Amino acid sequence: MMRNWRFLAGASIVVAVMAVAGLAPVLAPYEPNKSSVLLLQTPSATHWLGTDELGRDVLSRLIYGARTSLVIGIGAALVAVLIGAPIGLVGGYFRGRIDLMIVPVIDLFVAMPALLLALIITVMVGPSHQNLILVLGFVMWPTMARLVRGQALAIREATYIEAAVAAGGTSAWIIRRHVWPNIMRIVAAQFAIAVSLATITATSLSFLGLGIPPPIPDWGGMVRSGFDYLALNPAMSLAPGAATTITVLGFYLGGSAVE
Repeated sequence: MMRNWRFLAGASIVVAVMAVAGLAPVLAPYEPNKSSVLLLQTPSATHWLGTDELGRDVLSRLIYGARTSLVIGIGAALVAVLIGAPIGLVGGYFRGRIDLMIVPVIDLFVAMPALLLALIITVMVGPSHQNLILVLGFVMWPTMARLVRGQALAIREATYIEAAVAAGGTSAWIIRRHVWPNIMRIVAAQFAIAVSLATITATSLSFLGLGIPPPIPDWGGMVRSGFDYLALNPAMSLAPGAATTITVLGFYLGGSAVE
């Protein structure tokens, strides 16, 4: 019952955020990058969340920022799955020398702080949409690989796998027909959690000045730019901070509720 409640709550949040991102041109009252002479205005009937230091509407930038966060979060999670899942499958199914080579590499990356590793790589390659997706996916693949490997090890010992081997099934066929279908549910759950981790990490990098370059609306960048004007318009930082928290919570609840 509790898992159902968590899944419904998480799915509702995710669907709502995706709807906002998809309908951004309709929902946003102003162009997100259009500046004006109304600098640092407090929330009003014309600007519900006020304006920033360049006179841009905060609400409009918040709505368009959902697109940036979802693209980076989902893209990075996909990269993590594409790298980590095959490596974990190979190590868990074949075991032996292959697994002995794979496990130390996974453990090495898992032992490194994700944010610090992402920070170092981002400094080296430079901030952009594509680079952030690749960097965050590269940082998160070991967790995905470890999870898939553990599941593959357990399934490898199942009776139906032994029967498939005895019947002459090839390793590739057994993995495709029996192992991977039994892991997909767990991978889907970890994918949702990876989206939440990528979103919060991307926001942290943007806050440090290594995220999406301006003037593209980005929640982390909005939090950082509004930090210096909290006394004038707190919504500049609080609104994107709250949006990030809600989005991360939605993906995490949805992923953690899957058995």
